[in-house]
Amino acid sequence: MSNQPQRRVLEPVSDTGRNGLDYRELIKVSLDSLLANRLRTFLTMLGIIIGVASVVSLMTLGNGASEAITGQFSALGTNVLTIFNSRPNRGPGQSGNIAPLTMSDYKAIERIKLPIVGPVPQFSANATIAAPAADKSAGILGTTADYAKVQSVTMASGSFFTDANVQGASQVVVLGSSLKTYLFGSGEAIGETVRINSLACRVIGVMASKGGGGFGSVDDQAIVPITLAHTRLFSARTSDGNLRVTTISLSVIKAEDIDFTQERIQMTLRDLRKLNSDGSEDDFNIINQASFLSSLSTITTLLTTFLAAIAGISLLVGGIGIMNIMLVSVTERTKEIGLRRAVGAQSRDILLQFMIEAVVLSLLGGFIGVVLGSILPIVLTVTGTFNAPVTLNSVVISLSVSLATGLFFGIWPARNAARLNPIQALRHE
Repeated sequence: MSNQPQRRVLEPVSDTGRNGLDYRELIKVSLDSLLANRLRTFLTMLGIIIGVASVVSLMTLGNGASEAITGQFSALGTNVLTIFNSRPNRGPGQSGNIAPLTMSDYKAIERIKLPIVGPVPQFSANATIAAPAADKSAGILGTTADYAKVQSVTMASGSFFTDANVQGASQVVVLGSSLKTYLFGSGEAIGETVRINSLACRVIGVMASKGGGGFGSVDDQAIVPITLAHTRLFSARTSDGNLRVTTISLSVIKAEDIDFTQERIQMTLRDLRKLNSDGSEDDFNIINQASFLSSLSTITTLLTTFLAAIAGISLLVGGIGIMNIMLVSVTERTKEIGLRRAVGAQSRDILLQFMIEAVVLSLLGGFIGVVLGSILPIVLTVTGTFNAPVTLNSVVISLSVSLATGLFFGIWPARNAARLNPIQALRHE
């Protein structure tokens, strides 16, 4: 019995193949050749599969993270200015303490006649919040009634607290949607009592979800009157007896007034805190939400593109793999190419056959890569761990790059095969 590998019987060339191009025949011959060497075909596609899977996965996860972050900040409103502490601008060898924002800063801004809604002081801290069936460590935000207007809060049930609640330091609380679900499940929360640092508070409202969970979302917070936070829940006194706040927010009614409003606030705080008028000693910063959101979106997009480009390097490796294997294939199939030429196949038929093989390898590898690369984002989305839906854009880009890779790296082997001399090819052993 012979140990020689069984040779594949060549398909006869049709009349169309002699005078023109029979694409159906070329595709059939190309597929037969790939199927005759299944292991080699799979190993050749492996680089493309890994590359496309990496690109799809990283693009999808990157886009999901970008949307979660920007969505969270967008939910706060694009005309919102937020004031917070920042380290003062000091030269080398100089030191300076960060003076905390206080209710005095808030009241000074409140006295300015500005085209705004607010301002709103906010004091943030963590505490244990306990319900009858569950308890959780959560962010507690103390603020005023205008917070609902400045941050465009929508209530799912109940109501936000009022100015009267703030003035009386009422023991009431508004829950974020995710926190409510954790504490009460699908049951009713309005009217129930929860304990924040052991202090009993009545639930008067539940906010509609704003999204962006996992990034400090308001969905995971409990909101109470700032007077209650200052006097009953936390220690908020400064050394000079003032009351600390974490941030101060306000919403500018018209976008064209944002710069003017920001300048007036800067002047007021510098005067109150006895800082240089040129801003060199500023120990506070003001975030323009619209500008910040634009910059954040640009950064996250660039980061996602960068990660996808790194993953795309494996596509380059896969393309080189296709080229090398096909060059070897041309050498091994030299006599086959000579026989095809002898029975009527033209150079362009040979060229197209090998190009079709390269395209099939890259596209099939691309499709398998898309499927594998989609598994992790889909699992994370379905389980609610992270919202990262696979987009048509990432699929189209990955398949397009995969196709381009196959065409680019398939040209050289295909041209080598098409340029073989038929007589020399028939003599090849």
